[in-house]
Amino acid sequence: MDTSINFPKNFPPQHQDTHPGLEEAMNPKPVFEKEGYNSISQKLNNKVAIITGGDSGIGRAVALSFIKQGAKVAIIYLNENNDAQETKRLIEQKGGQCLIISGDIGDENFCINTVNQVLSAFGGIDILVNNAAEQHTSQGLENITAQQLEKTFKTNVFGAFYMAKAVLPHLKQGSCIINTTSVTAYLGNEQLIDYSATKGALTTFTRSLALNVVKRGIRVNAVAPGPIWTPLIPSSFDAQKVSQFGVDTPMARAGQPVELGETYVFLASQDASYITGQTIHVNGGEIVNG
Repeated sequence: MDTSINFPKNFPPQHQDTHPGLEEAMNPKPVFEKEGYNSISQKLNNKVAIITGGDSGIGRAVALSFIKQGAKVAIIYLNENNDAQETKRLIEQKGGQCLIISGDIGDENFCINTVNQVLSAFGGIDILVNNAAEQHTSQGLENITAQQLEKTFKTNVFGAFYMAKAVLPHLKQGSCIINTTSVTAYLGNEQLIDYSATKGALTTFTRSLALNVVKRGIRVNAVAPGPIWTPLIPSSFDAQKVSQFGVDTPMARAGQPVELGETYVFLASQDASYITGQTIHVNGGEIVNG
C-alpha cells in the first residue's frame, strides 16, 4: 500500500500567534493515524510510557502508536488543554489508558512530581519519550535575546535532562529513553540558530547517556525528524513560509506525524534490543552524517 498517496504536499498560508501552537487551529490537521500504519502486534504490552509534548503532532502520533501496541501512556504538555483532552479522548476511544499532566518541563520539581504521579497511576515506568520542544525564528544571532535563548534551552535541553534524571531510578533492565532531535542538528538552519543548537545538544546527550546506562540494561536512542506538519510550524513561521513548508525536501512535501510513530515503537520495543546511542532520521530523504 502506498501510504503517502493522500498526504498533503502544500498548506494554505497561516500563522498562529501563540506558541508552541494549537493543533485544533491548523489547516489541514496533522495526520496522526492512517490505514496501513500502526499495525497492532502488542510489542509494548503492559509497558508504561511518558511522552512529553504528547498533546499534539509527533507526540500524539507516538502516543496512539504506543497504545495500539499495548502500552499505557502519560502525556505531558504545557498548556494546550484542548489538544491534550482530544489526545486522551482518542486513546480512550481505542481502549487505551492515558494520564494527562500539564506543566513546564523546564522546572525540575515539576518533572520529579510528574514521575511520581505516573508511578502512582500506573505502578511503574518503562519508556520515556523526550519530545516536547519550542522554536523561535530569528533573522540573526543578534536578534536572539537572552530570554529567548534561556527559554529554548530550558524546554529543549534542560527538560530532557530533568525528565531523564527523574525517571532513571525507576527504569528497569530493558527500559528505554527516546529523544526527539531534529534534522537541524545535522544541517543547521539559518533562522533557527538556538533551536538547532539545542537539538545538537540532545544528539550528544543521547550518545553520552546511552554509554552511561548501558550496563544497567537501559537503551537511549533518538529520532531526528525533518519537516513535520505539527503545531510548531504555524506558530513559528510566517504564513508564506508555512505555505511552502517541506517542499524543498527530496520527497517535495512535509512529513506527517503518523510517519514517525512506528519509528518510536521500534526503538521502544525489543526489536531494537541491540541499538543504543543511535539516531534514526525520518526526514524525507535529506542525506546527513550521524
